[in-house]
Amino acid sequence: MAITHETELYKPIKSYFERQGYEVKGEIMHCDLVAIHPQTEETILVEMKKTFNLALLLQGVERLRLGGNVILAVERNRKKGGSHNQRFGDLAELCRMLGIGLMTVTFFKTKEPLLEMLCEPGDPPVREQRRTRQAKLLTEFRERTGDYNIGGSTGRKLMTAYKEKAIRVAWAIREHGHLSPSAIKKLTDVTNTGQIVRDDYYKWFTRIERGLYGLKPEGIAALAAHEEIVEAWRKKQGAKQP
Repeated sequence: MAITHETELYKPIKSYFERQGYEVKGEIMHCDLVAIHPQTEETILVEMKKTFNLALLLQGVERLRLGGNVILAVERNRKKGGSHNQRFGDLAELCRMLGIGLMTVTFFKTKEPLLEMLCEPGDPPVREQRRTRQAKLLTEFRERTGDYNIGGSTGRKLMTAYKEKAIRVAWAIREHGHLSPSAIKKLTDVTNTGQIVRDDYYKWFTRIERGLYGLKPEGIAALAAHEEIVEAWRKKQGAKQP
């Protein structure tokens, strides 16, 4: 059930913190909600919006200057066109990087709202995931032989390191005839040749017999369209002879 105004978030969030022993008041020094624990004086500042947007994020960063723990709160709409389509996992990671918490509120027609804390203030970023993604980025960068894509392009087929390797495999077969994956590997330095010809992602290759592969017309056409990539690779690496 989608809400009409962000003020509808206030009551369930207030109840949430009151159940945890906090005293809660609204609109203090431009903060939507302030919760202070009477025993520890732990302070929580909550900024609310119907959906997560840049304005909310900037408000959260501004509230960090007041001290205390900052939490951003948004509605989680279960309808197809609602805020459930926002990438909450990525948004939570963004909040972690800033030291900010993120909570969602889901409203129902016949039961109480559901509050979910996606990340607490001060939660560390998921560094293991970041390291894995960074490693993939570095590998992709290093394995591309040149800059064949225009930055900012959308709706266009991109040249990836995997596609470059498939082009080199196709080149080896075109130049030397039916080949085994091991022979292609020697010619191209493509270590995952076997996987490329077996998976045949681009539908360029054909299995002649066990351990021997040829090139389909689609593969020949792809080579004609990307001859500059083969030439750039040959100039940079040097083509090996069988």
